[in-house]
Amino acid sequence: MFRHHFELRETIATILADEEVVIDIACDGIRKARHEIERYIIHDPFFNISLEPIAIENGPDIILKMAAASLKAGVGPMAVVAGAVAHAGISAAQKKGAVFCIIDNGGDIAMVTDRTVRVGLYAGNSSLSGKYAFLIPPKKEMFGICTSSATVGHSFSFGTADSVTVFSSDPILADAVATAVCNSLSVADQSCLDDIDTEIEGIFAVFGEQSITWGDIPPIIRAENREELITAGGLGFFPGKSI
Repeated sequence: MFRHHFELRETIATILADEEVVIDIACDGIRKARHEIERYIIHDPFFNISLEPIAIENGPDIILKMAAASLKAGVGPMAVVAGAVAHAGISAAQKKGAVFCIIDNGGDIAMVTDRTVRVGLYAGNSSLSGKYAFLIPPKKEMFGICTSSATVGHSFSFGTADSVTVFSSDPILADAVATAVCNSLSVADQSCLDDIDTEIEGIFAVFGEQSITWGDIPPIIRAENREELITAGGLGFFPGKSI
């Protein structure tokens, strides 16, 4: 297995694949996505700063996907940029026939995998952090695992959760919902979970020593804490082992 560290301006990602050519294709997909987003922002600067959804009828495919996901979750379109970029990289790899490729873009993960993998839970100073992992079965189609936090990383949040991890076949929507839920969810008030989009499979949130589960989440197992595998700003990490 090859592990590649990728950086391009704000994007800091880890890419895993069995073949170097797949990593190269995924990197090209990320670069293209970033270029399209940056070029669009030149013509529509409000897209870059809005904290509310924006209705967009025309634009590059990635911009339309970001706008649609953010509208469903009620967040600004750039709240989903990390998931969108990871999605673009995996999509590029899939088009070339890749059956195993994982992109962890600062805790927002998109993957296609022909084997079971473990994705570790990182939730800052919580006692749960680094001790557990989600056991992800093989996924022939793209799958997303996106995490938002109010206490870790550089992303802006209105909430208090140490981590909110969302599972969905749509990594862009998972990123949007992770942001939205992290902004609103608390142990005392879980009403934001009453109207979750049907494309979301499950949510796992951590508040200190407490956790909240919604929907169906993958099995949780004990895991080795390997901080060197946590991507910059990332709230989830991939331990690099298959089972």
